[in-house]
Amino acid sequence: MADKHPNIGEAARPQTPVIRQLDDAAINRIAAGEVVERPASAVKELVENAIDAGATRITVDYSDGGKTLIRVTDDGCGIAPDDLTLALSRHATSKIDGSDLLNIHTFGFRGEALPSLGAVGRLTITSRMAGMEGAEVTVNGGRMEQVRPAALNGGTVVTLRDLFFATPARLKFLRTDRAEAQAIADVVKRLAMAEPFVQFTLRDVSGEGTGRDVFRVGAEQGDLFDALRGRLSQVLGREFADNALPIDAQREGLHLTGFAALPTYSRGSAVTQYLFVNGRPVRDKLLVGALRGAYYDFLSRDRHPAAALFLDCDPSLVDVNVHPAKSEVRFRDPGLARGLIVSALRHALAEAGHRASTTVASATLGAMTPEPVGGARVYQMDRPSQGARAAAYQGQAPGFAEMAGTWGRVETPAEDAPQEAEGAATPDYPLGTARGQVHENYIIAQTATGMVIVDQHAAHERLVYEKLKRQMAENGVAAQALLIPEIVELSAGDCALLLDMSVEMYRFGLGIEPFGGSAIAVRETPAILGEVNARALVLDILDELSDQNDSNLLQAKIEAILSRIACHGSIRSGRRMRGEEMNALLREMEATPHSGQCNHGRPTYVELKLADIERLFGRT
Repeated sequence: MADKHPNIGEAARPQTPVIRQLDDAAINRIAAGEVVERPASAVKELVENAIDAGATRITVDYSDGGKTLIRVTDDGCGIAPDDLTLALSRHATSKIDGSDLLNIHTFGFRGEALPSLGAVGRLTITSRMAGMEGAEVTVNGGRMEQVRPAALNGGTVVTLRDLFFATPARLKFLRTDRAEAQAIADVVKRLAMAEPFVQFTLRDVSGEGTGRDVFRVGAEQGDLFDALRGRLSQVLGREFADNALPIDAQREGLHLTGFAALPTYSRGSAVTQYLFVNGRPVRDKLLVGALRGAYYDFLSRDRHPAAALFLDCDPSLVDVNVHPAKSEVRFRDPGLARGLIVSALRHALAEAGHRASTTVASATLGAMTPEPVGGARVYQMDRPSQGARAAAYQGQAPGFAEMAGTWGRVETPAEDAPQEAEGAATPDYPLGTARGQVHENYIIAQTATGMVIVDQHAAHERLVYEKLKRQMAENGVAAQALLIPEIVELSAGDCALLLDMSVEMYRFGLGIEPFGGSAIAVRETPAILGEVNARALVLDILDELSDQNDSNLLQAKIEAILSRIACHGSIRSGRRMRGEEMNALLREMEATPHSGQCNHGRPTYVELKLADIERLFGRT
């Protein structure tokens, strides 16, 4: 019988695979594919080596987005001439001795970066240790040349040219020069935040000339918090430093420091979230989820918090060797790390009280500033003193009365308007004293240094919401028993995961218990949620537990109901308030945490300094 499938005959059968040892060049190119994804990856590895060498000044030069040139110069300890060849060997490092892979105190430790870069580019290392002669070695596509003498005052200069020339296929996957340069700048800025006592300079030397400085920060002085604030001010801008809260908290061997911005200083994306573990910049899903969870009650879904957080712990409590680029970590106790971040940030936000970011006033002034017209601004006299203003007002009063009689009737103040005894000093309240209400929605208050405009509905909404949350925390969440328990079939792992959280869920009115095998029975649901699909609720909580090792879904649903209740139960827009009511609202705002923003993350008040108001009228 003829073979119906001639392609599946003896000739088409594959030969027995042969196991062979790859040469060093192939091994290094494979390793480079994991470690060096783009020019920014090469910059990261070289700058981290400079930091590990004890450098206090680091300069990074690049050309054409790092594709044709990357040069990192440092004043670190340098490399001995006899060790240059060894430094370019795979898994050769001075960071660890190999006896304990958990006790890691440096950025690098694998010994893969330099040989990987030499395998895919033209790498030259020039270095000089104190008391020794300078030396230089070059590697082109994995082929190493002889070590030769070189002139250098001290430290190390690593030059990488024609990245990926040995693997041309990788060049096709690189982005534009501008995008690669932006990625390099982001890497340098992250490392600059991690090392505030080190000077960093980033230069673009593309084309002719000596190049231009893209980024430069000097070494900071003082204690850690002062140095970190100064460095963050240089990297993220003065606005972030002015509107960020210091974080300093410890729990069971974990120490969290850094700065987190006020909710009203939120962003439209997560680009201003910087997380570090033992000084190492990371992009960890657990830490990002914890940061989002700490702010979830203060921001709308389309806004993101800004923060720079540093989590330090014993190296044995965290594994940094779970990703080739060391951008992800794994904690021995993930719940402890997440709980520390959430509690520390919430405590700092509560201590901030009614404070709102200064950018709110800046945005208000920007919206109110008229377009410049005409010629140069007319000179304005200096602002008179308080006594001079009082005398001038008294002298102008009769003339004003006559003008009022000519042009129209002067309205006398309403009986319920806020009044002060003549000559009485204005109390120095943070939110000032109410002076009036406009459009039955906005309270105008005078402070010692300016004025405050309060959205009465948004402010009272937050006050009522915080009061409802306090009552819920004190009295618990009322549970509603189901007439027929809902039975939910799960896998054994999912069932155990949910039952481990059963006590926490019961605090919020959700009662679950095992029902045999891998099933659970839902016997109670939060009464405030009304009629609810218990199965869908449990599965949503399970998804969040699997993704973040913790769940705030039930609490978020309950607090969303409380937020709606607060919205409907607060002072409505259009209601005229008496003077004592307005002042009482201001005083309660000053005493209530988080009152600077409403339940949806919008500011509840705008503060304008007297200098800001004068600037609107050109009196600066």
